Amino acid sequence: MAVTGRAVWLALAGLVLVVAWPGWAAVGVWTAVCVVVVGLDALLAPSPARLTVVRAPLPAVRLGEPRTTELTVQNTGTKRLRGVLRDAWVPSAGARQTRHALDLPPGERRRFAVELVPTRRGDRLADRVTVRSRGPLGLAARQRSAPVPGRLRVLPPFTSRRHLPSRLARLRELDGRSAVQHRGQGTEFDSLRDYVDGDDVRSIDWRASARRQAVVVRTWRPERDRRVLLVVDTSRTSAARLDGEHPTARLDAQIEAALLTAALAARAGDRVDLVAHDRRVRARVRGGSRGDLLPSLVEALAPLEPSLVEADWDAVATEVRTTVRQRALVVLLTALDSSVLDSGLLGVLEQLATRHTVVLAAVDDPALRALARDRSDAEAVYTAAAAETATATRDRTARLLTRLGVEVVHAGPDELAPALADRYLALKAAGRL
Repeated sequence: MAVTGRAVWLALAGLVLVVAWPGWAAVGVWTAVCVVVVGLDALLAPSPARLTVVRAPLPAVRLGEPRTTELTVQNTGTKRLRGVLRDAWVPSAGARQTRHALDLPPGERRRFAVELVPTRRGDRLADRVTVRSRGPLGLAARQRSAPVPGRLRVLPPFTSRRHLPSRLARLRELDGRSAVQHRGQGTEFDSLRDYVDGDDVRSIDWRASARRQAVVVRTWRPERDRRVLLVVDTSRTSAARLDGEHPTARLDAQIEAALLTAALAARAGDRVDLVAHDRRVRARVRGGSRGDLLPSLVEALAPLEPSLVEADWDAVATEVRTTVRQRALVVLLTALDSSVLDSGLLGVLEQLATRHTVVLAAVDDPALRALARDRSDAEAVYTAAAAETATATRDRTARLLTRLGVEVVHAGPDELAPALADRYLALKAAGRL
């Protein structure tokens, strides 16, 4: 039961009676009258349980894009129902105009729409649908809340896809230049062409030259159908919030970098696998066809949330060995700091680098640069010194990994994805995949 504003005005109207006949008797009489009238109005209100509420299925949506959810409400009772309907969602679903006026004759149905503009990636769930049915006098109402299941799958925004056309152009340029590159590890035979001045005589195909009665040379191109394994760290370090122009979690930046690299590698003809891991596997995508890869990745990465546990790097190494048995490019998206290396990552990277080409991609916190530049007062100077120390530790760690044969890429949240794509293209051009 709920009391409306009219009931308040009815109670205030009793002040006239109290002024005319002062005393507690007048107060008691008017209170009893109000209770009886309000209670009777509530009893005469149609039951909200007579409503049937059905929610239409919701397709997935990218983060930040609007989506409309619809409720179909049918009055199965014998009375006209007037009141208010509220469709409640979790705050991160970004529901707008959740309250709607109800006026349903018996047997009729209405549709009510709520616009959702989600602010977080993952599954955004509906809470409850609440119906408040007013009585004939509008003094009181009967209220009922019931769960009406609803789920909106919010996909990663993939804002880094704006970098994809330029990287694809460089990939096509790389394939075009490959015909004049020499044979080496990571290359395969492409075609034969006529010899021109400046070609390496070691590239001459003497048998083909004898058949054609002209000197021809072999050309090579980077090998296709190589293996690329993306490992996304979902442990406690991925939960860090990074400041900047667009504040985000470290995990979201890692997902953006993984999506761009996967899309680029698939276009290059390589097979891409992905594993999200902390102490256990949180998501896994096996390399499929080029057209199905990106939707599968987006669907698998959408519900990922950081786990406040330490990563089990030995389990990650086992997962890598199980997933890729031949030489592959292993991209590990995690944090680059001494605490991560102390947890066992250093030994794992050293083992993996002996069998695979390993790239460690890390997100830098833009706040460190801002803190290091501030010299406004004594306290800011000490803070800047701490920021410089953290930056120096990160750079020292990167140099240590480089000496172990690990490629290190670290950049801000918005720059990591294109930087990792550029490193992939550089390794492709060098024939190291």
